[in-house]
Amino acid sequence: MLFRHSNAVLKLSLALAALLAGGGIGFYYGIFLPSQEVRRQARELADKEAAAAAASSALAEQARRQQAAQAEYEDCVNFAELSYKQRWAQSCQNLHDADQSAYEDCADDVFSTEAGCRAKHPIRPEHDCALPAQVAQGLTGARDQRKAECLGRLQALQGGGARQAAPSAEGTGALLE
Repeated sequence: MLFRHSNAVLKLSLALAALLAGGGIGFYYGIFLPSQEVRRQARELADKEAAAAAASSALAEQARRQQAAQAEYEDCVNFAELSYKQRWAQSCQNLHDADQSAYEDCADDVFSTEAGCRAKHPIRPEHDCALPAQVAQGLTGARDQRKAECLGRLQALQGGGARQAAPSAEGTGALLE
């Protein structure tokens, strides 16, 4: 009796095994593989977004550094100009004081007249005067050298980008420092 039903049990077992195998294969190809592909695409998208965010952050940081370098350069050039103007004004004041002293010495002389002293010792203005050429060249040379140093620092901060032509201190005369 066992053999009579064993054929039916065997057939049912084989049918159940085929059904389970088919279900497993169907699950693998119908559900598992597509979801795995979706996860892979999601990972790739997340990686691309992270790379784009990192690139954007790097660009923003580079722009910030360039702005800071440009601001530092402008401050440096402004300081060079301010120093130049202050030194020019101080030189004018010194020349004025020397002229005033020479005039007063002349006026103290009993044998000199006021008109003669004014003709002999003209007094230069305290501000915005014309300096002797050598002094003016020295001040201008010092200013140009400082500006060239500012430009050098800017280029160093920007990673040594394209070098721009800058006025050199050699062609501007002697320095006053």
